[in-house]
Amino acid sequence: MNNPTTRQAAGARRAVSFFFILLGATSGAWAARIPAVKHDLHLSDGQLSYGLLAIAAGLVTGMRFAGRLTDRFGSARVVTPAAVATALAIIPPGYAPTLPLLIAALFLYGFINASLDVAMNAHGVEIERAYGRPIMSSFHGMFSLGGLAGAALAGLFAWLDLSAGATLATAGLPLAAFSLYAGRHLLPPTTPPTTAAAPTRARWSGWIILMGVVAFASLVGEGAAVDWTAVYLFEDLHASQGVAALGFAVFSTAMTIGRFAGDHLALRFGPVRLVRYSGFLAAAGLLTALLIGRVPVAIAGFALFGLGLSTIVPQVFSAAGNHDPARAGQAIAQVATVGYAGLVAGPAIIGGAAEIITLPGALVIPALLAAFMAASSGALRPRTPPTP
Repeated sequence: MNNPTTRQAAGARRAVSFFFILLGATSGAWAARIPAVKHDLHLSDGQLSYGLLAIAAGLVTGMRFAGRLTDRFGSARVVTPAAVATALAIIPPGYAPTLPLLIAALFLYGFINASLDVAMNAHGVEIERAYGRPIMSSFHGMFSLGGLAGAALAGLFAWLDLSAGATLATAGLPLAAFSLYAGRHLLPPTTPPTTAAAPTRARWSGWIILMGVVAFASLVGEGAAVDWTAVYLFEDLHASQGVAALGFAVFSTAMTIGRFAGDHLALRFGPVRLVRYSGFLAAAGLLTALLIGRVPVAIAGFALFGLGLSTIVPQVFSAAGNHDPARAGQAIAQVATVGYAGLVAGPAIIGGAAEIITLPGALVIPALLAAFMAASSGALRPRTPPTP
């Protein structure tokens, strides 16, 4: 079906919004129960890091297959089983009795996570084309809301002194069940699976690599904010621990608000100007937080940093999915493979640089990367078909 009705497009949008919430909720629930898993298995920090790296390894490995799977069968046929599998795959890490089994369970979760991530973003691009206006940013806003909901549920279970396994099962089982219902409202596939030609492997073009690097730069900033904002406020600006925690909370809230405003802004300014302005806003916000050296100003700067970063990855994924619609899954997977490395590498990059040039100096790196994103915004200009 090439021209879905308005009702079909709206139903598909609600379904994909749910899948973004699902991925955010499973990630948030797991992240909030990591301390409980560490305690239950008596893991050192180094041992725990092996498990956390297993998620990244599974994600990167899964991306190698997720794009071709999505392009071969169509995103609509991949999203629902991937969502059910993701919701169920988050449960075993909560019950893993040993470190090797925890590593295996987290690798599997990361691997399956990749299929859902690519397929739902690819389907989101299809829905965006059906709407004829930007909607990708709101999908990523739903991911942020899901993360907050998953973390809140995990916090409640931790307060009730319930196990990590019970937390993840309570989150995962209902999400898996509801995925079956939500999947019925996706846009119908355009090609029968028995006759769909297997797509050729997409090449790593210079444009794809550049989009991956832009996503990487944005996610380095997100990773740095997660791990280092509170440390900067507490150790360098001498805020109390409670006030220091506000740094990431304000950043995260600003990210969520910015993503829900991003579609309107993309429609008004276009992806090129939006990413340009967003990159400059992120750089200015973070540099303000670092240069003024006062707690209230720093917290406000982190809010601007979050607002600036919020719209960049959705615009990059949308551009990747539209660059070559026949290979949208592979394009998104390639960009995501490079980009998600930023979440893993970001905290380590900042930590390593801080050992050499102090933490405030190291945090200039994400500000410079934000300026790079602004300078690279022209690459997001929609392609125009060649004239005959």
